[in-house]
Amino acid sequence: MGGLMSPEADFVSGQPAGGLLSPASSSDPGPPAREARWPPPGAVSVLPYFMLTFCALLTLVLQQAIPGTMFINLGLSALAGAWILWMYTLHPSWHDRPAAMVVFMTGLIVIMMVLVVRASWYGFFTLTAYYYSIRLLPWPARLIGVGLSCFMSAISQTYAVAKSSSAGVLIFIAVAAVNIVGGCVFTYYSWNSGLQTERRKQAVEELSEANRKLETALAENKGLHNQLLTQAREAGVLDERHRIAREIHDTLAQGLAGIITQLQAAELVDRQHAGWRRHVRVATDLARESLTEARRSVDALRPESLEKAGLGDALAAVGERWSSLHGIPVQVTTTGIAQPLAQQAEFVLLRTAQEALANVAKHARASRVGLTLSYLPGEVALDVRDDGRGFDPTAAPDSGFGLIAMRQRVQEQAGLLLIESEPGAGTAISARLPADRSEVKA
Repeated sequence: MGGLMSPEADFVSGQPAGGLLSPASSSDPGPPAREARWPPPGAVSVLPYFMLTFCALLTLVLQQAIPGTMFINLGLSALAGAWILWMYTLHPSWHDRPAAMVVFMTGLIVIMMVLVVRASWYGFFTLTAYYYSIRLLPWPARLIGVGLSCFMSAISQTYAVAKSSSAGVLIFIAVAAVNIVGGCVFTYYSWNSGLQTERRKQAVEELSEANRKLETALAENKGLHNQLLTQAREAGVLDERHRIAREIHDTLAQGLAGIITQLQAAELVDRQHAGWRRHVRVATDLARESLTEARRSVDALRPESLEKAGLGDALAAVGERWSSLHGIPVQVTTTGIAQPLAQQAEFVLLRTAQEALANVAKHARASRVGLTLSYLPGEVALDVRDDGRGFDPTAAPDSGFGLIAMRQRVQEQAGLLLIESEPGAGTAISARLPADRSEVKA
């Protein structure tokens, strides 16, 4: 027994008496999370009973000559086995209760301490205290359990050293210090490594969760994008329908109304009279112009009058043609210094003038009309005034598609449409658009 359990044998051969080179001393406790902590649950479930049985058999063999001591040691072995069975094996739910595990380890270390003092070969059994401390005790109580386990190993390793002498005491202290410091250093290192591993694991999990959230957000954004595209297509279709409706109203509807008026006038004139031919010719010209404008509207082209001349000249041509058609004098005036406008702005002002004149012909019963194009600082204004019968704008605001279409066109260009009228005092329509290209909606 002296050769087996001597300090030299422990330090050189690494026998499982709890020395620094034993498997317990070189192990990594793993992450702080109990389910990932080394050693595995199976080892601490089976190893204590195996080591305790092994030590009990040694007791039977080595202490036959002293039955009293043998029975006491066997009784303490049975007490240790019962303590492990009750506190650890039969109550696995207690493993995650730090207070219960501290009580368990305290009782087990006390029993082990008595056994290893009475019989040095129980140093094999103290190995399990190291495993239990790593697996069951929270930090920093784990260090205390490991330190006591290493201390008991030192008692076992120095059993043959005479502690009655100063040299023996120094040897014991040296062995205990090396065991305790070494065991605690390795325990701290493994605990810290496990902590870093757990943090990296948590970081990876957080990153994975962030990626899942990002993927979910991207999927939601894709759905919203598709929804917006659908809405944009529907809005585009609706805008195009409104544009075509306005163009039909401003071109075909007005042209057809003029044609009907001329044909009705021709019916009242004798075919041999020169006036009849004039009415028919005007109706034919209106039909040709309306057809041309309808084709250009379908193709979203600028009106022909704006293609051939500037806005002022185009408005003058519109006023002259309208005056000859309805027999009402129109005075077209341009004020200010002409400045370039976006094509869409010129188009809106031309259509506004045409619609305003059409309303005068249909409703106003006016004797004269004034059309003024004003180039002002930062904006351009179109005013159409008549001396007709007027109306009450508050009673029927924007009645009819014509006024609604005018207002929509002007507002789409960030402009403002004002209507002033009262019964018996005529009507004034004013459209104002920004002159700066950057402010005009293309």
